[in-house]
Amino acid sequence: MAGEQVLNVKTVGVIGAGVSGISSAIHLRREGLDVTVFERSGHVGGVWYFDERSAKDAAYPSTKPSVGDSSDYESSLASRRDKRRDSPVEGSDLDYDEASIAFAPPGPCYDGLRNNVSTHEMEMSTHLFKSGTEEYVIQRELADYLQDAANVTNAHTDIQLNTRVEGVRKIDGQWQVETTTLSKTDSGPQYTPRTYQFDAVVAANGNYHAMNIPDIPGLKEWKQTYPERVMHSKLYRRPQKYRDQNVLVVGASVSSTDIVRELGSMAKATYQSSRGGAYDLPTTLLPDNCARVSGIKSFDLLSPASSSTLSTCIPGSVTLTDGTVLKGIDSVILATGYHVSFPFLRSLHADHLSSSAADHRVLVTDGQQTHNLHKDIFYIPDPTLSFIGVPYHTATWTFFEFQAMASAQVLAGKVALPSEAGMREEYGRRLTTKGAGRAFHSLKGSGQEIAYVNDLVEWVNGGKE
Repeated sequence: MAGEQVLNVKTVGVIGAGVSGISSAIHLRREGLDVTVFERSGHVGGVWYFDERSAKDAAYPSTKPSVGDSSDYESSLASRRDKRRDSPVEGSDLDYDEASIAFAPPGPCYDGLRNNVSTHEMEMSTHLFKSGTEEYVIQRELADYLQDAANVTNAHTDIQLNTRVEGVRKIDGQWQVETTTLSKTDSGPQYTPRTYQFDAVVAANGNYHAMNIPDIPGLKEWKQTYPERVMHSKLYRRPQKYRDQNVLVVGASVSSTDIVRELGSMAKATYQSSRGGAYDLPTTLLPDNCARVSGIKSFDLLSPASSSTLSTCIPGSVTLTDGTVLKGIDSVILATGYHVSFPFLRSLHADHLSSSAADHRVLVTDGQQTHNLHKDIFYIPDPTLSFIGVPYHTATWTFFEFQAMASAQVLAGKVALPSEAGMREEYGRRLTTKGAGRAFHSLKGSGQEIAYVNDLVEWVNGGKE
């Protein structure tokens, strides 16, 4: 077709070593491309890797997607930018463990996390689960599987661990990827900067890092007064902490429901606050000691004698949107989700805009949508920048692998993209049908995921069986 684009890519930088990044590396390698994967933590596995440590909580409120999840690290980075970019910088002001948490904040994986999609549906085409693997397994088995998948395909040789991508920008036809590698020395953490050049970049950094903390009246004050008792669900690790407590969990989707189910055998009572969202799970999944309540209007003023200990409740109340007042709350867990966030592409963020106000260039506005992607993968203004793992309400791993396979075929020049105008036209039709915002990437509706994959396969295969 007239105006089709055939890419001529030889080198690719992949950001992230979870399932999307590993799948991308495997299939890009199979197409003969030179691949480098950057993973800021010290392991592969993405959100399925369990870390006993937890990240520092976000700011209250946290409503700017471009900030990402590493404000402490970025503050220290600013003080190092006067140094030569090709020289290592020692950071003896922090011990290594603290530095590594700031550098690569641990993800939301908790001790009891299990898959809610069968392993039969998650299995990658390039690597089988071990014989006898059950359909639903603990997170450690899934993280081990991803490590094995990287090892047996030799994709692990392409992965730069403890290497964080600071910035990505196009200069003179090449993508400049600025990185920092964290290493441990006798005198403390050492940060070594390096700049790479690639023909293409694949962002596979996942959706569960930049915490969304809503701007609810009084919440900031509750957090400031009781920092250990009010937290985002990303920091949750085990239910034992909440034994015999009254716990308010804000949100009613998957993470919230998983947590209240874990708390069922530990907490005295739990309240699951819901605004009646489209993605709330049914109340039939809740344990006997959990009540679904309405959304939160305000966290009300604390008592002047706010000096409670862990053995007493927070001396304040919570007013719900239906007028109900909750008292005697011991802890608050905010299962309020995450922003879409690509802090290494900050120039393509526009925090001040709503999703409906996005122009033809912006990538992220209010954190609800990744804008201007062809088939949820290719950045329309420059398809040498692509994204794997953007849609949700999918079978996750196998779905992301389909995306990775399609991306590899395009980047290898084996499948042509439509013209920019053609991609823009298709994107516009979908935007009209689904609307802007979080629902744009949801494939929850009956048959939507299958239709997406069939469309992708038909396009890549040229309509041939």
